[in-house]
Amino acid sequence: METELISLAVIALLACITPLLARAIPHKLIPETVFLLFAGVICGPHLLGWIQVGDAISLLSDLGLGFLFLLAGYEIDPKNLSNYQGKRGFVTWIFTFAIAVLAVWAWPEFSLDGIDGLAVVIALTTTALGTLLPILKERNLMDTPIGNAVLSYGTWGELCPVIAMALLLSTRTTIQSMIILVMFALIAVAVAFLSSRLKNWDRISTAVQEGAETTQQTVVRATVLLMVTLTALSAVFNLDIVLGAFAAGFILRYIIPQGSKSLETKLDGLAFGFFIPLFFIVSGSNIDIHAVGDRPLLLVFFIVLLLLIRALPVFIALSTGKHKHDLSRSARITVALYCTTALPIIVAVTMVAQQSGAMSNEIASVLVCAGAVTVFLMPALASITIRISDTHLVDLAHEVSSKPADLSTIIKSRAELVRLLAKARVLIDKNDPDLAARIEPLVAKLAHNDEDSDDRDVRYFIQEVRDRYRETKSLSKEQLKKIVSEAEQAEKEMGANEPAAPYDEEGYLEVIAKGEDASTKKGKEEGNNGTGSS
Repeated sequence: METELISLAVIALLACITPLLARAIPHKLIPETVFLLFAGVICGPHLLGWIQVGDAISLLSDLGLGFLFLLAGYEIDPKNLSNYQGKRGFVTWIFTFAIAVLAVWAWPEFSLDGIDGLAVVIALTTTALGTLLPILKERNLMDTPIGNAVLSYGTWGELCPVIAMALLLSTRTTIQSMIILVMFALIAVAVAFLSSRLKNWDRISTAVQEGAETTQQTVVRATVLLMVTLTALSAVFNLDIVLGAFAAGFILRYIIPQGSKSLETKLDGLAFGFFIPLFFIVSGSNIDIHAVGDRPLLLVFFIVLLLLIRALPVFIALSTGKHKHDLSRSARITVALYCTTALPIIVAVTMVAQQSGAMSNEIASVLVCAGAVTVFLMPALASITIRISDTHLVDLAHEVSSKPADLSTIIKSRAELVRLLAKARVLIDKNDPDLAARIEPLVAKLAHNDEDSDDRDVRYFIQEVRDRYRETKSLSKEQLKKIVSEAEQAEKEMGANEPAAPYDEEGYLEVIAKGEDASTKKGKEEGNNGTGSS
């Protein structure tokens, strides 16, 4: 017990230090999760030995994994699964799984007849949605087209591998596993129905609501009961606990379809304050870094396979179909990279393969380390793709080639444009997320300059923003909403041959980011200077 308490104290210390390290990195390029993982690697038994993982810490780590999947399931809107993009996300995962099967079949180190090969197949198709959620929130991407696309495709990348684990990695026959899975699903549906009925029972509902904001914290306790009950049920059925936690998140969303800000804040505090950081640190401590050093090519090869098998199909799916113009090319790359972030499922499948004796600790450590690398690499690359696209590299090259003497001025101008765009997005997101979601497609066409898109509505939008500001000398949120509504109808109102109104990118960004028309202000200043000099 003394050893585990000391290990827990070290974990708590690391959990406090890592946010400070993450904040020290400019532009949030490296997520805090990466620091948690590598803090676990350094302090774990394979290096410094400050963390020793016993039964007690393993249980806390499992609860952290449970909270991670609970919150992931809670964030999922069923509409995102049943709409056009959600359906394409499911079909894309099926193709991803088929490609992964072919890749492992051609990989001599693994066999599809054994649990090790099937574990690798599942690992290659996963998306760490629970890991991505805090990253998406940090970067203000929730409730934006990019964030919604990540949820639509990432949900299937989290849910389907969990079901595949239950069917393919079990010691039971496939038929027995399917029966067990159906039984679990029926019990989960019964729990959801019972919880919904209890919510509508006045006496219980009143007691729960009255105790929610007191020391009783009835809603939080009920949520923890729901998660622990379903994870325990998963364990009884010999299913992975992530299935129970994920189901608990779905049920919680079903009970409170509109969400609860108060409950979400409390769950975030409980989960991200202790349990989830502990899970990532413990996951890092289980990585044998010496084994990874002995197989560097396997590490690189697995990451490349993840890009080819998971990222490429997602990008192709987003680039085809009737909604292919909803996101710019760089935004589609960004979504594909986010969907290739993988870790919790890789930890789970390698653990199952190790326990069955089908996979060595060396291979498992390399695969888990590869998953940890994707948690850093994919969000970093996704951030870079957005920033590169914001600079309009093609236009930049054209400007530089036509005016090489103005190289410094051109680069500074582009850098300022990127800065203003980033500031504009943050300002809009903070003020009105719903408005941000409607403006983002217009901003995306401007920012990413997709040659396949018609930007007449964007030009109309920008021109209207500038004109209205000149008229009123201010730009309220209500005015902006009205302009956006008009811009959304611009395609229908304008004739096919009518030329689009000219616009000034930097002027638009000045309006949004600073709340004032820079060019108008500059004109006034020049007029005042001229009057003064005369």
